[in-house]
Amino acid sequence: MKAAVLYQAGKIPQYADFAEPIPAPHEQLINVKAASIKNLDKGRAKGTHYDKHKNYPAVVGVDGIGVLEDGTRVYASSQAGMMAEKALINSHWYVPVPDGLDDVTAAALPNPAISAWLSLAYKGKLKQDDTVLILGATGITGKLAVQIARHLGAGKIIALGRNQGALDSLGADVTISLNQSDDDIKQAIKTEAAKKPFDVVIDYLWGKPAELLLGALAGHDLNATADHITRYVQLGEMAGSAINLPAAILRSTAIELTGSGGGSISKEVIGKIQTEILPEVFKLAAEGKLSIDILAIPLKDVAEAWQQEAKGKRVVITM
Repeated sequence: MKAAVLYQAGKIPQYADFAEPIPAPHEQLINVKAASIKNLDKGRAKGTHYDKHKNYPAVVGVDGIGVLEDGTRVYASSQAGMMAEKALINSHWYVPVPDGLDDVTAAALPNPAISAWLSLAYKGKLKQDDTVLILGATGITGKLAVQIARHLGAGKIIALGRNQGALDSLGADVTISLNQSDDDIKQAIKTEAAKKPFDVVIDYLWGKPAELLLGALAGHDLNATADHITRYVQLGEMAGSAINLPAAILRSTAIELTGSGGGSISKEVIGKIQTEILPEVFKLAAEGKLSIDILAIPLKDVAEAWQQEAKGKRVVITM
């Protein structure tokens, strides 16, 4: 079969022949239709992720969309690699894909949509009519976070980002450009916080933008009190992996600072991904209520796709 094959850590996967996998008793073969390229896939290929490839050559890609032997179209994952014409999946772990959702969109959605859902619903504990601020709202996951926050009942959504065109198309209630001066950014945040304290903050940037946001929320000149808690959820670090956080900010403001990632989600919630979260994501997408920008590239061009700079778009390999 043809596959995206990695021959050495740190190299670019190549379109090549690879032996068709043989299923163990708990596995089954799937005919793969589409698989997205994610930071996780690239990290494993580079050898920098804790779950890096251990044997070479290896097929890259941890998840994708395919068809089972009985014709059922499903989303599934595989440690043996999914960017191939065939892959091995756990016979008991897959999610059916509704008829109204195409393969490419279904392959692009799970990773960013699940991340956004978990950060909003479980880490951010979003409630009906909450005010949500999304820092880095113009990225792939940030765009989905705006849509999912609306679906989950957010009363007001404030989006911050640098891409003005993307900001204008988000459908957020308020947008704040990060292309302004630091003082203007902080003043815009303070203006919105004074109208109604933020309930949930979702941060995909960290670095300097997070310092500006936290600094703007500090102090006692806003309407927030100790009776109102801002649940600040940190996810990405596109603007930097570290920040300068003065102790006074945490003492002067009722902020709960937490992170959302694989190591911070309970097993109970992880179990809901297959049974509740992903089926709902697929349903919303099939109904046209959830969208994602995509760049689809055929398997034969995987080496080019792997290096593609598709800002704001999810690259999906089609078989």
